[in-house]
Amino acid sequence: MSVIVLVGTTKGAFLLRGGHGDWQLEGPLFKGWQVTAAGRSPHGRYVLSTASHVYGPALHVSEDLVDWRQVERPPSYGGAEGRRIDRYWTLAHTPHGLFAGVSEAGLFRAADPAGPWEPVAGLNDHPSRPMWQPGLGGLCAHVVVTHAERPSTIWCGISAVGVFRSDDAGTTWHPKNEGVLCALPDKTWKGIGFCVHGLAVDPRDPDVLYRQDHRGMYRSRDAGDSWQPNETGLPASFGFPMVVIPGSGTLLCFPIESDEFRLPPEGKMRVYRSTDGGSTWSPSSRGLPQTHAYATVLRGAMDTDGSDPCGVYFGTTSGTVHVSADEGVSWHSLPWLLPRILCVRAFRA
Repeated sequence: MSVIVLVGTTKGAFLLRGGHGDWQLEGPLFKGWQVTAAGRSPHGRYVLSTASHVYGPALHVSEDLVDWRQVERPPSYGGAEGRRIDRYWTLAHTPHGLFAGVSEAGLFRAADPAGPWEPVAGLNDHPSRPMWQPGLGGLCAHVVVTHAERPSTIWCGISAVGVFRSDDAGTTWHPKNEGVLCALPDKTWKGIGFCVHGLAVDPRDPDVLYRQDHRGMYRSRDAGDSWQPNETGLPASFGFPMVVIPGSGTLLCFPIESDEFRLPPEGKMRVYRSTDGGSTWSPSSRGLPQTHAYATVLRGAMDTDGSDPCGVYFGTTSGTVHVSADEGVSWHSLPWLLPRILCVRAFRA
């Protein structure tokens, strides 16, 4: 199967075209710009976000990954006091439209990437909003996932606030963090102060969720109402990306050594896999460097292509890209050294 992998870096986007064994590199697109998120609509339209310390963030759309046009009316807080958008963290297509998660944290929604974009007021103006605090990476809404059987149920992860759930297609939202260790113990609003890093839904039972948090790895069996630790076999409970294989439900994560050190344990590049719903984890290192490997993987820099068998892709802070054609059992390191990788999105061509 032919696959396109979009790799967003601090200096532009690169395209990997090919199959699981033969790849061609194209780019950079948007040379010199940070490329922070990307997505594709069910109709095949691509959307990509850029950021600049000078010019700010922007959204761009394309039909073919060659010709791009900038969105003229992107998401905006419209002068809301003290709020401005400096980065897009996720562009997630759902049955209820395209969601853009941004920093300063908030959600916006549109039927089409070109707009019009509307703020998701129930979350952006949640009563707890005055008490929201940023994590080290800022105050960012960085992940949106939906329930496969009840599409009106939507979850959003915000750092360092926590997971929120809506059961009415995004009108009202409620924090769902019971059982998770708080990252900000001086919080002044019950249910917030949790720094969620990654969030995934089990495709076999969409009431089961998994989250990589600042203070551990967790699983929920009741759609997020409560959470329990599931760290057996992990060398560290800290990390950022988490993905789930659509067919088998296999989980993958990339543990790193604590919020203080942020390095792969023992200097070994290892993805950890769980085939039992997160109850146990085991390392997957075949084909990955196992000595003096100190690159890490950011929260948006791992993805799957949804094929069977499923391809898995991740990019590192050192600019390396790694590919698995067997659901993360073994890996192949591609022969290119890119800028620092911010996001990875895989699309079946």
